[in-house]
Amino acid sequence: MNSPAAKKPEPAKKAEFEKSLARLEEVVRRLESPQLSLDEAMKLFEEGVTLSRDCQKQLEEAEGRVEILLKKADGKLVAEPFEPESGENS
Repeated sequence: MNSPAAKKPEPAKKAEFEKSLARLEEVVRRLESPQLSLDEAMKLFEEGVTLSRDCQKQLEEAEGRVEILLKKADGKLVAEPFEPESGENS
């Protein structure tokens, strides 16, 4: 009976990804500060590595879900990777 609730986490995952990415950007800005102590820099670096891995994992999961199924001439379905339009790159 938990299967209907399985569709709800997707918006939460997007929000989680956006939040993690924003925090990672903040960590990078703070690491670039010349007034940062070594101890604080090490803590921020560790946090940044964890955030980077989490974001990468979420991106890989999203990439795996974003596939387009196409029918070949023989009627078989073939999964092809989704390729966004080139105008959307920032």
